Amino acid sequence: MPTDAWHLTQDVDEFLACAGDFLRSRPALHNTPLTEIAKLRVRGADGRDAEATVFGRLESQGEICAIFYLTPRGRLSLTSLSVEQTHALAAHLAGLGHSPSDVMGEHDTADAFATSWQRHTGATPALFWRTHLYRLGTLTPPQPRPEGRGRMTSGLDREQVVRWCREFCVDVGEQPSIDLIDAGSWDDSRFGDRHFTFWETPDGTPVAMAAATSVVGGMVRVDPVYTPAHLRGRGYAGAVTVEASRAALDAGATDVVLYTDPANPTSNALYQRIGYTHIADFAGYKFTTGAPQVG
Repeated sequence: MPTDAWHLTQDVDEFLACAGDFLRSRPALHNTPLTEIAKLRVRGADGRDAEATVFGRLESQGEICAIFYLTPRGRLSLTSLSVEQTHALAAHLAGLGHSPSDVMGEHDTADAFATSWQRHTGATPALFWRTHLYRLGTLTPPQPRPEGRGRMTSGLDREQVVRWCREFCVDVGEQPSIDLIDAGSWDDSRFGDRHFTFWETPDGTPVAMAAATSVVGGMVRVDPVYTPAHLRGRGYAGAVTVEASRAALDAGATDVVLYTDPANPTSNALYQRIGYTHIADFAGYKFTTGAPQVG
């Protein structure tokens, strides 16, 4: 048996029994696998996936050092891997006949996998996602604080929440999420498991929104944060992010994280002012079908 070996399963409970401690060992860096696998577990229990997700764990000398999961829609998500491990995984998946439509992970890992997958299959990778990952240190409310207050949403706010999530999708180019919301499949969108907070003006008018995941492995991710374009520049985004972050801490989170667009210096500066620190970069590549390269 090789020193490093991938073990694959379609049983999410079996996978979490083996790899759960590994995922929880670095909750900030593993925030997306923690939340997405928890959601896949619920979907599997509800019988809403026609096909099972493929889960893989990499064991080295009896210890788990990395994982991946490949969803029925073709999204491959990876934790950090060395270049050699990434090349070996690409060869392994190609040999088993798996065909991811895209890959997401820490920047160097995603980049290495995209290169390896092209080498093994001829598929052409195209970068579609780049992001900074921030982790909350000491929460520092912005000064001056805009007038108004934060408020957790209720079922009565559903129409407003859905409308703003759709507008957010348009802003960031997330067409699949728009389709799901328009089709009424709220639970199937990436927003279906979120807890939403509004920032309201003194007269009770919502002017900004932030959402957060439930606590998983001690971690909460704040996502998305949205302010309508005509209301930006007034401090609402910072105020509502502080409210959502404080709620996460009150819920018991030890790691509160969020992703930012590297091309938006305004939001990156804002999150740093309220206590977030940049800890990693992530990337995503889509694949177009090609012929395997020879040699």
